[in-house]
Amino acid sequence: MNYAETLNYLFSQLPMYQRQGAAAFKKDLTNTIALCELLNNPQRKFKSVHIAGTNGKGSVSHMLASVFQSAGYKTGLYTSPHLTDFRERIKINGEMISEQSVIDFVADYNTDFERIKPSFFEMTVALAFDHFAKNQVDIAIIETGLGGRLDSTNVITPELSVITNIGYDHQQFLGDTLPEIAGEKAGIIKPNVPVIIGEFQQEVAEVFESKARETRSRLRFANREWETRKQVLEEDKLSLDVRHYDGMELEVESQLSGPHQAKNLVTALETIRTLSDTGWKLTREHFKSGIKSVVTNTGLKGRWQVLGRNPLIIADTGHNREGLEPNIKRLLSNRKPEQLHFVWGMVNDKDVSKTFEMLPKASAYYFCRPDVPRGLDVSVLVQYGSETGLKHLAYPSVSEALSAAKALAESDDIIYVGGSTFVVAEVV
Repeated sequence: MNYAETLNYLFSQLPMYQRQGAAAFKKDLTNTIALCELLNNPQRKFKSVHIAGTNGKGSVSHMLASVFQSAGYKTGLYTSPHLTDFRERIKINGEMISEQSVIDFVADYNTDFERIKPSFFEMTVALAFDHFAKNQVDIAIIETGLGGRLDSTNVITPELSVITNIGYDHQQFLGDTLPEIAGEKAGIIKPNVPVIIGEFQQEVAEVFESKARETRSRLRFANREWETRKQVLEEDKLSLDVRHYDGMELEVESQLSGPHQAKNLVTALETIRTLSDTGWKLTREHFKSGIKSVVTNTGLKGRWQVLGRNPLIIADTGHNREGLEPNIKRLLSNRKPEQLHFVWGMVNDKDVSKTFEMLPKASAYYFCRPDVPRGLDVSVLVQYGSETGLKHLAYPSVSEALSAAKALAESDDIIYVGGSTFVVAEVV
C-alpha cells in the first residue's frame, strides 16, 4: 500500500472517534497493552510527561515540547486530533513522522490488527510509542485523547503528570459532574510521580489532593505558585510578567495569543520548574526561548490563529463552554457585536443549546457542516439559530461559508471560524 492507501485502511478499518464518535470509544486498556507487548513495550524505553485536562492540554503539550527542544533535548510529541495531516499527531523535534514509517508500521502489523481489533486511537498510540522508542528520544510529551484513567496513553509511567483544568466535555464517557470528570482525569496520576494541576478549582481540588495522597505524589496547583503581574494580548502575541511565591520573576513572550494562553503558560512554567528540580537541564532562558518560538518549533495550528487581515480572520479550536466563553469575550472587547461574523459548525455529540446561549445576538452567522461523519447537519444549527434570534445564513461546506463571510464583512470587522475542531481543520 502507498501512503494514501494506508490512511484509507486506517480510517476505514479501525473505529475512529474523531469521525465516528462513541462507537469508537474503548473502555479499557486491553488492546493498548496487547499492542505494546507486540512491539516489545516501547513505552518503557523513553522518558515522558503525561498531560490531561478538559482545555489547554494541546497548547501546554506544544509549549513543553518547544522548551525541551530549545534546551537541546530530542523531543517526541504525541497529540490528537490532527487537523490536516494524520502525521501531525506524532512528531520529533517538530518533524512529523514520515509517510514511509506509517506505511511500514501498518504493513508489518495489519495481520495483528485484525486479531487484536484496536481502535484507530489505540493503533496510533502504539505507532507513536514505537516511533519514539526506535528514534531514542530523550523525552516524549504525551497528550491524552479523552479522559485519563482509561485513555490509551495511560500505559506510561511519566516523569511528571499534568492536568490543566476540568470542565464539562464528553460527559457520556467521563461523568455528569465536575468531580466525576476530575476523577477520570486523575487516573493519570501514578505512584510517587509528581503532578501539576494547572488551575485550582474548589469543586474538584479534593479529588486531585485525595488521589495524590493515595499515590504519594507531590502535588502543586500552578496558578497558586505563580502570580501574573502584567498581561498584554495582541492579535498574534502574548506578553506575560509573572512572579513565583519565592520571589522568582520572569517576562515571557509567546506566539500563542488566545485568551486562555496565559493560564496554559503558567501551567507549562510550573511543569518545567518542577522538572528542572528533578535533574532536567532546563533554564529560564530555555523556557523563554521555547515559548517565544512554540509555533515555529512545533507547528501548532488552530489556537487563535490569524488567517487573514482586513477583515481580521481568526480560527480557534475551542468547542466547549470553558473554551468558547473567553474567546467570545475577547472578540466583544475588540469589536461591536455587529462587526463580528461567525463561520460556525459543530459535531453531533455537543450540546447545541448551551453553546448558542453564549453567542452574541447582533452578530452574523454562517452555518456549515464540517466534513466528517460526526458533523452536525446544518438544518439543526438553522433551527437553533431561528429559535434564539440569530441572524444567519446556511452553507453546505465550511469553505463556502467562509467565502460568504469574506464577501459580506467590512475591512475592520472580524471573521471568527470555530465551533468545532473539524471546522478549523478545513481552513488552517
